[in-house]
Amino acid sequence: MIVKAKIETDNEWLLLENLPDQYSPGHYLSEKQVTIKNLSVGMNNYQISTNGLFILHSEMKFDQPARIVTEVEGEAIACQFIFSNDHSSKKMLKPRQGRSRHNIRYIPSSKESYEVKPGIDYVYFLVVLSKDYYLHLVDFHSPLHEKFVMEMEQGIYTSFAEKDLFVTPEMRRSIDDILSCKQDGELKRMYTDARILELIMYQLEQFSSFPDEDKYTFKSEDLLKLEEAREILEQQFIQPPTQKQLSKIIFLNEFKLRSGFKKYYGTTIYDYITGLRMKQARKLIVEEKRNMYEVGVLVGFKHQGSFTHAFKKYYGILPSEVRN
Repeated sequence: MIVKAKIETDNEWLLLENLPDQYSPGHYLSEKQVTIKNLSVGMNNYQISTNGLFILHSEMKFDQPARIVTEVEGEAIACQFIFSNDHSSKKMLKPRQGRSRHNIRYIPSSKESYEVKPGIDYVYFLVVLSKDYYLHLVDFHSPLHEKFVMEMEQGIYTSFAEKDLFVTPEMRRSIDDILSCKQDGELKRMYTDARILELIMYQLEQFSSFPDEDKYTFKSEDLLKLEEAREILEQQFIQPPTQKQLSKIIFLNEFKLRSGFKKYYGTTIYDYITGLRMKQARKLIVEEKRNMYEVGVLVGFKHQGSFTHAFKKYYGILPSEVRN
């Protein structure tokens, strides 16, 4: 399995990895940091690899329009996550983050190109699994990916979703866990495998909640309003507007806001706000060493008991246990 990428107009590869296809649970992970700077692009890559597995976390910024060419030689399953912050947006208080998308694709040797725009910070998280590796992690006979596996067995290029879907807070948390893992050797390999499986599970869960017949019935103007709603919640999750207030801000009726948000993002507005609060709470506890009462107040809870209950429900452990 060979994975490589370059800027269309350049001759040198930004990325070139040649990995054996065979799944080998006893192999440890190899890690690498790569920084690339030239006239047109700045790129910081963190790479993890072993037999049948390649993970890339890439932070990219371009000074001029470009096309990125990616090639995969050999059968591979790619879980792709793309995040972008648009600093040209004057409407929002912080860079626009409305283009976070994901998909799972089976790639039987292919070459693709993607347009990238200047002035946008791109974060690209990619998990490439050999067919052998994927089928060791995910149950071959699972009905969740029956059609996907059937087309994969026939060597047909296929995607789980016709169009990329929005990245949920749970997916973001799994990605963060992979990138922040402090274990070494066998434990890091076991932990990474578990988080990749968890990430794929969240993807399959979201794909399965979108029936084919009504998956993309949103009007384009409604999608923009739903993305605006999510951006507002990302900025104001500590003291969020009510759903009635939010519907007035984005000029979308309350029913469309509630039902559209759940269908488009795979979560309710309440659960989305909770996820943002819990992620911030964990950061305050682990990175800033704040006390539990202070954290609860800082993420928008008036009562310590409500914060503790929400944290335990979200993470499965008490806030005080995060530091252990």
